[in-house]
Amino acid sequence: MPNKRITHRRKHAYNTNRNRVRVVKTPGGRLTGHYILKRGKVPVCDETGEKLRGIKSYRPIERSRAKRRTKTVSRAYGGCKSANCVRDRIIRAFLREEQRIVKRVLKAQQKK
Repeated sequence: MPNKRITHRRKHAYNTNRNRVRVVKTPGGRLTGHYILKRGKVPVCDETGEKLRGIKSYRPIERSRAKRRTKTVSRAYGGCKSANCVRDRIIRAFLREEQRIVKRVLKAQQKK
């Protein structure tokens, strides 16, 4: 069996999370190391903490370079809050407005 040891081409030789290497054999028979990129985190909802559907996970620099359509969803608060959270906010706002109208009507009735 060939020797699997290779030398790191960048930074230091320590086995850290960022410095991981996959051993690959070239067509010439040499063993070289391909650096493994860290995986990006999936964006989560601000309030509920659930994963946002329809949005790709990126590393921070990749995210800044990505197209807008991969980072958002065409909806109010798309890319920040989940659909359930937005629905609850809309219902809450509607009920609050209804309550305000009811208070106003009751006040008018009491004056009469």
